[in-house]
Amino acid sequence: MTETEGGMGHRLLRMVGRSPSESHRTATPLELLFDLTFVVAFGLASSQFSHFVAEGHILPALVGFTFAMFAVCWAWINFSWFASAYDTDDWFFRVTTMVQMIGVIVLALGLPAVFSSLDEGLPVDNDVMVVGYVVMRLAMIAQWSRAAIQDPKRRSTALTYVKYIAIAQAGWIVLAILDLPAAATFGIATLLFAVEFAGPVLAERKNGGTPWNAHHIAERYGLLAIIALGESIFGTIAAVSALVEEQDWTVEAVLIVVAGVGLTFGLWWSYFIMPSGAILAKHRQRSHVWGYSHILVYASIAATGAGLHVAAYVIEGEAAIGSVGAVLAVAIPILVFSAALYGMYTFLMHETDPFHLALFVGTILVLAAGVALAALGLDLGVCLLVLTAAPAVTVVGYETIGHRHAVQALERATR
Repeated sequence: MTETEGGMGHRLLRMVGRSPSESHRTATPLELLFDLTFVVAFGLASSQFSHFVAEGHILPALVGFTFAMFAVCWAWINFSWFASAYDTDDWFFRVTTMVQMIGVIVLALGLPAVFSSLDEGLPVDNDVMVVGYVVMRLAMIAQWSRAAIQDPKRRSTALTYVKYIAIAQAGWIVLAILDLPAAATFGIATLLFAVEFAGPVLAERKNGGTPWNAHHIAERYGLLAIIALGESIFGTIAAVSALVEEQDWTVEAVLIVVAGVGLTFGLWWSYFIMPSGAILAKHRQRSHVWGYSHILVYASIAATGAGLHVAAYVIEGEAAIGSVGAVLAVAIPILVFSAALYGMYTFLMHETDPFHLALFVGTILVLAAGVALAALGLDLGVCLLVLTAAPAVTVVGYETIGHRHAVQALERATR
């Protein structure tokens, strides 16, 4: 129990790091509040993505969505790892968290301008988005600077974070000022993201790294996955609402409800098969690849929801693409999710399971069947219902055979 929990208010405490082996460490109310801002960010990114995909403007949609998801997810990742190591829950920690929440909202509000400028072939209008991102990152500089002062044992680690975050933010500000064409903007942005990604890798090599808690981190990542899955529910509601408005309640409307909820449930079930906390507690050095790979996971989950929203546009007759395009807009993100999930599992365990290859091939075949049925002219609801079986391949495989493989692999990995 911290002093704050003991009823002494939220006065300043020394930021010396929490125990990485602290038992029963769970997400705090402040962390859950912080995550709510990402509901907005994921929602706006998915909404813009689905709108431009439905219009047939695939390239600007993909570029804008990729840029947005990297920025949003990276900001969340940085806060969550810092909080896992240094959460004091005093007034300074709370206020800087609030500043980061403001930054997330500002970043999200800047997304429509980014997508529109990409679609029109103009220089990327990322001014508002960069302002929001920099606000978040400056708050993190303040947090890491405080850790550097109050935790002398890990001062070099904290200052490494400060240095790389500051360099990257200077780059983002210059990039926004220059007003460059899209190709140049994203070329430089790639370099800046490389700087951002390199910072934690280099910092955590010093003095044993920060005292983050493996089970807490695994829970935090899982909670954000659930938030991203909310986009699939929203996409389902949009698709069914459009169909009911056009045709009243029909069999196809019911099929889309079942498909949307089934997909969401299947992705959730599949994700939580991974024993992330237990592996990270034993092999902390595997955290970077595991943590960074989640950007693909979150983006693919949000894109699945966007794909269901594309289906709504098709049903309403407001899309330039047809049923095949709508089914592909759902199938491709599911494929990316499955590939990322199996890749992360293989990396965490440091071994390959041939059974997983069979399950992945089965997933691909189900997705291909859904697209093929759309090409043959079957109702959109039927095609989406077929796609629901894609994550179910992993779920059924795990519940029948795979769980025994997982237990054995976990025993080998944690010896």
